[in-house]
Amino acid sequence: MFGMLDDEQLAIRETIERFAQARIAPHAADWDATSSFPRDVLEELARLDLMGMTIPEYFGGSALSRLHAAIVYTTLAEADLSTAVWLSVHNMAASIIARAGSDELKQQWLPAMARGAALGAFSLSEADAGSDPSALRTTAQRAGDQYVLNGSKMWVTSGSVAQVFVIMARTGPKAISAFIVPSDAPGLRVGKIVEKMGLHSSPTTELILEDCRIPATHLLGFEGDGLKIALGALEGGRVNIAAAATGLGQAAVTVATRYARERKQFDRTIGEFQAIQCMLADMVTAVDAARLLTYRAADLLDHALGATREAAMAKCFATDMAMRVTTDAVQILGGAGYTKDWPVERYMRDAKATQIFEGTNQIQRIIIARSVLRDNAR
Repeated sequence: MFGMLDDEQLAIRETIERFAQARIAPHAADWDATSSFPRDVLEELARLDLMGMTIPEYFGGSALSRLHAAIVYTTLAEADLSTAVWLSVHNMAASIIARAGSDELKQQWLPAMARGAALGAFSLSEADAGSDPSALRTTAQRAGDQYVLNGSKMWVTSGSVAQVFVIMARTGPKAISAFIVPSDAPGLRVGKIVEKMGLHSSPTTELILEDCRIPATHLLGFEGDGLKIALGALEGGRVNIAAAATGLGQAAVTVATRYARERKQFDRTIGEFQAIQCMLADMVTAVDAARLLTYRAADLLDHALGATREAAMAKCFATDMAMRVTTDAVQILGGAGYTKDWPVERYMRDAKATQIFEGTNQIQRIIIARSVLRDNAR
């Protein structure tokens, strides 16, 4: 299964697996049941250099390759998808600051983010601007040495627990810009906390900006760069979510296989029935295919070869796989799978979100198709 990984990559996977199974997996069900954000694991993740995966070593990060990061997210998601999701968003926000922030902003935020003292969040979507980010209405107007932001953002991962936000706002009729907004900025407040089907320990919120004032130096890049910055970050984010979905699918296969070996009906284990064997065969094949697509996309990003199509393919396939495989795991467990006594019902609830965020899978298919049509027209 892991024959494509070298010794260093295998060592990273083994280290993360030990940590995740000891410190995350035993608590995931309770975090889900109580909608509790596991803030106490931030420093532990930082000690493993996971809070700064996209941060240069100069600022205290580990600057892991995209492939190494994909291995990390896959392994963490086997223990808890929520943890992999909010960590991915944190590192995406850090990557934007590292790439587009001034030296002052990098020094102000990146060391704290790398050591787990400041959690990052990313905010592009609004209630009426999801798949079409160009429709966003939040504004940022220059006022002397400040920007004044007004509007509301939606679907903000870690919105109620983050200390630093990367927020996209309109600075002109056709210009979207990116800003760093600290959580204590005057005029910024958390709106409603969204009650979701799954991912309960990864809080999702509304953000409200009412004459929110930030220094003009908090602009990332130049005015009008926001959409380019956001879309560039989302490409890597799609690979991360593909990796996390792959880990979730692997977790479902592990539980379903164990149950099939132990559960007896008609004087034999259900794993001896061909119907169950065929389901398990399809499940494990799909998980491995998702892993290969994801690792390929990550490797392309590492080599700066361009991976827009491959990232979309990985995200689309892996998240569809996660939905299908977790549903099949519930089916294999039967009535037990539909109860909270087993984790597969949580896996199935969590899986659905992966088909939606970082660009819906319908949008991913459009990206893929347009890429194919463009290439074939040359």
